[in-house]
Amino acid sequence: MMELDYGFEFEDCFPSMIACLGAEGFIGELCNGFRLLMDVNKGLITFESLKMSTLLLGLEVRDDELLCMLMEGDLDGDGALNQMEFCILMFRLSPCLMDMQGTHPMIM
Repeated sequence: MMELDYGFEFEDCFPSMIACLGAEGFIGELCNGFRLLMDVNKGLITFESLKMSTLLLGLEVRDDELLCMLMEGDLDGDGALNQMEFCILMFRLSPCLMDMQGTHPMIM
């Protein structure tokens, strides 16, 4: 486990999820996560949808932290995350997947 700046302990479960679910199953779960966080009318994860999701999950996350999360993954500069941006961000935030890059058939 590694300690993040936000005081949360983080355990990277992605490699074990890939081992259990396979590549297709894992991508399916990432897509399910995207759908849980997205604004259903826009089909994007917006600041508002992310804030609502954190409140529903009982998480206390400051607005500036939410904006930082969005900016980290926003590749096209529209201020929101589409499904591809979300999946790319999830891979980039997984230390184990980044270490496995090039050694696993799913990770280029």
